[in-house]
Amino acid sequence: MASKRKNKKNILAKVNFPLYTVQMLTSRHVIVGGGGGTSKTGVENGFEIYEIFHDGHKFSAKEVTRHETGGNVVMNCCAFSDRKNSFLVAGQENYSQLYKVNTKLIEHEQVETVGDTASVRHRNTKPKEHVDNNKNIKKELAFDLNPLDCIQTDFKGSEPLCRVVRINHSGKILATGGTDGDVRLWKFPTMQPMSILKGHTKEIDDIDFSKFDNLIITLAKDGLAILWDAQTGKQKSKLTWKTPEGSKYLYKRCRFGVIEDQKNKCMLYMIANATNSKQASFLQQWIPEENTLKKFSEFNETLSALAVRDDGRFVAVGTMFSGSVSIHIAFSLQKLLVVVGAHSMFVTGLEFLSHENTNHSISSVAETAVLSISVDNQLCIHSVPYRRSIPLWIGIMVLVLVLFITFMLCAYMGL
Repeated sequence: MASKRKNKKNILAKVNFPLYTVQMLTSRHVIVGGGGGTSKTGVENGFEIYEIFHDGHKFSAKEVTRHETGGNVVMNCCAFSDRKNSFLVAGQENYSQLYKVNTKLIEHEQVETVGDTASVRHRNTKPKEHVDNNKNIKKELAFDLNPLDCIQTDFKGSEPLCRVVRINHSGKILATGGTDGDVRLWKFPTMQPMSILKGHTKEIDDIDFSKFDNLIITLAKDGLAILWDAQTGKQKSKLTWKTPEGSKYLYKRCRFGVIEDQKNKCMLYMIANATNSKQASFLQQWIPEENTLKKFSEFNETLSALAVRDDGRFVAVGTMFSGSVSIHIAFSLQKLLVVVGAHSMFVTGLEFLSHENTNHSISSVAETAVLSISVDNQLCIHSVPYRRSIPLWIGIMVLVLVLFITFMLCAYMGL
């Protein structure tokens, strides 16, 4: 049974521009992007990077870096990091901008204030990894976004627009899609063209690589969901399903997950909206290579955002009209949490905190947590606490008691 709650005390940050894209940079740093475009409204365009904390009771965030992009709104982005380098690709108008993400440590003295007087005592208010052996000095991680290559990725007449950028999991291929309906593959991070996937007739809505980089899924406003072989660039199939009463549906977002205990097997999650907004929308679970719709969850409003946690255990969905966010168990699509009115306007992006339990991770404080953004300028977080379970020793005692009562009952009845 899903728990429901209204949006209370889960706003991490308020930015002074509408937000359209969200990505985790590290296990505890998130980047959001957006803006007001080229219009003379005074609304800026750019990125904000925040570090996320948990004080034992609630999540909070601190601004780390701000990067402005001039007159170019940031509509989408994708990050990739290995042990040597970190990169960010952002869709900005009709082109894709590649950034090198450099990290640096900033040191400053930390003084505890008692009343109106600065005390000589100093305290550690951040995790231990940020604090030098000299307790008066605090080290914090900051980021520089250095622009590198810039490539045009859409070529539709006088109004080209890059709609999607996605880097595969090995960091070797970049996929971009725009209003011209073509999906272009580029060598990453050299940004050299590789091939063009031609199968859609209208603008691209979403792209994703499978966890094993062997498949690509593309969605467009022509209503098609096309599965491609990522190695050859050849079309494998078009995913089709029997719509309710023959109604017309359009896919909006897609994300691959994994099937537990099955190597090289993937699950696919998509959201589908009816062209008639009065009809139900669906969160769907597919076995893509079998062209099989396995499960679905029904919603009574249009869906706008989708995320799958990196280990494939949880799925999150954002809505258009109510600005709500829901978290589901990926395997069954059962709802764990519904946050009604998480935003005052439609949800534009979702991103799970990493499940990896490292020294720098904050994911261990909850079973799962997802970040959400909207054009209401807010970055929010929604978490599912660990579900209670019966301790093993209590379970054993109950089992022994049941067996004892059963034995006594059978002896009493002479069985």
